[in-house]
Amino acid sequence: MLLSICIPTYNRVNQLDNCLNSIFISKKSVENFNFEVCISDNNSQQRIESLIEKYKNKLNIKFNKNIKNLGFALNGIKSVEMASGTYSWMIGDDDLILPSTLTQLKEILENNTDVDYFFINSYHLHSKFLKRFSSPFDTKNLDFSDMKTISKQKINKKCDFWDVIDPKVSWDFLIGIYLNLFNTKMWLNSLNVVNKENLNDSRVWSNFDNTCLNPIVISNAFKESKAFICAQPLSVNLTGEREWKSMYEFVEIIRIPELLDYYRSQGLSFKKYIYCKNFALRNFSNYLIKILIGGDKMGRKYLNLKDHILRNLLYPNVYLSPFNFVLRQAVKSFNLIKK
Repeated sequence: MLLSICIPTYNRVNQLDNCLNSIFISKKSVENFNFEVCISDNNSQQRIESLIEKYKNKLNIKFNKNIKNLGFALNGIKSVEMASGTYSWMIGDDDLILPSTLTQLKEILENNTDVDYFFINSYHLHSKFLKRFSSPFDTKNLDFSDMKTISKQKINKKCDFWDVIDPKVSWDFLIGIYLNLFNTKMWLNSLNVVNKENLNDSRVWSNFDNTCLNPIVISNAFKESKAFICAQPLSVNLTGEREWKSMYEFVEIIRIPELLDYYRSQGLSFKKYIYCKNFALRNFSNYLIKILIGGDKMGRKYLNLKDHILRNLLYPNVYLSPFNFVLRQAVKSFNLIKK
């Protein structure tokens, strides 16, 4: 088995239907590619079993249903533990893959057997676009002219792992699970670096470990490995309906800087660390005010205000972020006027 597509899911049957349909469509265009789909359901109240039955003759599916809700992080681990593939690609239950994705992945994996970690570029698309169409969504209806990519990387590149930690490659520094395709055994063998007690906290993004599980494990497993940056987007990440969307600002200015601190401890160079950390704080002041006003639904209860301010005082973007915000709003207004 070359590849396992691992999908943790919870109470998102319609979105998962779209996701599985996109995999099935992509399967039609590839030959001799041995892959499986590993779905771990986090004890959904919705009847997901009927959906699995619908696709069992279309895709090679492994299915697990947890007897209780384990939280997103532990359910993600469960989906990879099910994997038989040499490589695993964890994607969200509402993510889509493109019609040509499996063909391209087969070529990339077969031609780069010395690589253990692959960065997979993705498109962003608001979920309301799919509501124009019948379910399950057919990926032939995607409008690429109005979709932006996660990464600004233009050409495929084989490199050292730490070269991937760059805002030009990934502005969220690998937090998005759909960006990471990796050697399954190496990933599983590095799980011991994560604080298991923190993972048992099922509250969304309540601590560093349950927010950044994947990049923590990846940076430990592959810090000495070769990496491959796939510049061509192979998936579509949907935005706008996630139950935790109100905490995006918290993740950007609190969890991502914490992740960069962790990367530094694992071998990220000091020069790149300073550069990336300053970039991650580009919205610090205005997002911090927004979190304080927004309250617990935006993550304020997980905020150590004094600590987060003191540890970032030396970075210019802490002070420039209000001006960056005003400038972005001015550019948006100008573009609207032009239209």
